[in-house]
Amino acid sequence: MYSVRTVTDDLYWVGANDHRLALFENAYPIPRGVSYNSYLLLDEKTVLFDTVDWSACRQLLENVNHLLSGRPLDYLVINHLEPDHAGSIEEILLRWPNITVISNEKAFMLMRQFGFHVDEHATVQVKEGDTFSFGTHTVTFVFAPMVHWPEVMVTFDLTNGVLFSADAFGTFGALDGKLFADEVNFDRDWLDDARRYLTNIVGKYGPHIQLLLKKAGGILDQIKFICPLHGPVWREDLMYFIRKYDLWSRYLPEEKGVLIAYASMYGNTESVAQALAARLCDKGMTNVALYDVSSTHVSQLISESFKYSHMVLASVTYNLGIYPAMHNLLIDMKALNVQNRTVAIVENGSWAVKSGDLISKFLTDEMKKMTVLNERISIASSLGADKASEIDTLADAILASM
Repeated sequence: MYSVRTVTDDLYWVGANDHRLALFENAYPIPRGVSYNSYLLLDEKTVLFDTVDWSACRQLLENVNHLLSGRPLDYLVINHLEPDHAGSIEEILLRWPNITVISNEKAFMLMRQFGFHVDEHATVQVKEGDTFSFGTHTVTFVFAPMVHWPEVMVTFDLTNGVLFSADAFGTFGALDGKLFADEVNFDRDWLDDARRYLTNIVGKYGPHIQLLLKKAGGILDQIKFICPLHGPVWREDLMYFIRKYDLWSRYLPEEKGVLIAYASMYGNTESVAQALAARLCDKGMTNVALYDVSSTHVSQLISESFKYSHMVLASVTYNLGIYPAMHNLLIDMKALNVQNRTVAIVENGSWAVKSGDLISKFLTDEMKKMTVLNERISIASSLGADKASEIDTLADAILASM
């Protein structure tokens, strides 16, 4: 059964939703599922913008066939070759052998690498700034390399102001009928997944996102719709989401607040984290998020590190080093370019308290623009009443640094 939504008078969402996939890119948990967005334009010529993951190909074909109603599919525009979007290209080529494929040089190279028989069909290889007409609609192509693959481009419809934004402005989460961002409570239900999607998948490439935003700056007044390859379509308050992308890609905190991430073997380091969280709230800073790094997926921790202005890293010493789960978090933060944060350290150890110095060295030597507070809580085995003043001092130091 087909399932489509109307974007504009002659543009339709023909994608699919996936609630069966447990890990996006086999790496990131998606308990709310994910959407694969594909769009069909019915102009004088018919145009499909990107495809879907192979697992959703049947739904795509049902949707496209329903809307075509016997018309041929004339063009296939490919903005991004990652298999969750390009996986159905070969099937489209087989179903409509007279189709013309429009994309760029690097994208065609990847099509051949993935085994798509694109050279058996008509192709149009476009460059930055080229335009193409499908009848009443004329589009232009803007290259967006490393957002987040090197071949990525976005397509802008000069006629109706639709930006086909590839993976930019996407988010985890299945649409389940609600296509537009204004049909949901985005702040409540979608923002965390949008941040987790951007920061983990494209976080490393902030400068490239900034370049794309700079290119888009010249046409912001012309963009009426943002149609990403995952998540809701934007048709209202576009600047709300654009500003979020601007903040995240410049590695600036979204909110003043404190992320407390702790690594605790038997609950003693967690006790310090809980006591510090309570003391911060006592002093008026209630925007505090507390996570156990051993039981929280690292993608969530990365998302929260992009959200908050301040971090507390609390770790037991393990084999004279940083507890492995905490060390993994530090490595991921480095890989994804987390910066411009103020960090406080809590350390624990029974016979050798080493984790604090090692975390401080990692933050200072391996990462960029990380401010490490001089104040530190250091405990031996368990939290005693004599440490109450140190907790109070560290809470004051965090607040003063804000």
